[in-house]
Amino acid sequence: MKKIIVAIDGYSSSGKSTMARELARRIGYVYVDSGAMYRAVTLYAIRHGMAGGGKIDRDALVAALPGISVTFEPAGADGVQHTLLNGEDVEREIREMQVSSHVSPVAEIAEVRERLVRLQQEAGEAKGIVMDGRDIGTTVFPDAEMKVFVEASPEVRARRRLRELEQKGAEANYEEVLENIRTRDHIDTTRAVSPLRKAADAHVLDNGRLTPAEQMEWLQNLYNTISNE
Repeated sequence: MKKIIVAIDGYSSSGKSTMARELARRIGYVYVDSGAMYRAVTLYAIRHGMAGGGKIDRDALVAALPGISVTFEPAGADGVQHTLLNGEDVEREIREMQVSSHVSPVAEIAEVRERLVRLQQEAGEAKGIVMDGRDIGTTVFPDAEMKVFVEASPEVRARRRLRELEQKGAEANYEEVLENIRTRDHIDTTRAVSPLRKAADAHVLDNGRLTPAEQMEWLQNLYNTISNE
């Protein structure tokens, strides 16, 4: 069975990260959460007064990029792969609504995308990797052997996201989460650099009515087919 690159793209809160992480665990591949990388850079910007009030200090953030390191720590007892920002575990903070409200504008910045895309491509040089995001199958790994595009309605995704936030003890309400998702969808699909779009050769997974087990069965079957070709 050959090693391949698995690229999973999709809308915000479509469940692609959960699927990608579980698939990587099952098949023994390295998992990279590209969205967490953008969230970590966004958190850095917020902490240093470069993001707030719906505005991003683009010039200041671009100048700071050389000093921003985003790495991952293997999953521990909690089963979660933790994101490190300059060596600090920020996994919890990057999932909060404050970061969610600013991450799309940060991800629009060409220099931010260029730096993180380089890091992502380096991570996949040896293959045997599962990566999820917005432009993995179109920009980061256009030649990936397995491409999946995940979609579901904004309402379904908002309910999922709200449950996730509540489970983590974060304060949020459905209307706020739904508006955030719709805003991010618009920014992600209309930005000038690497917009969210389905690759021509991607397999579409509409998981709005699928159980987690059904999603994983679909993914596993697709992987088995492609990796044995």
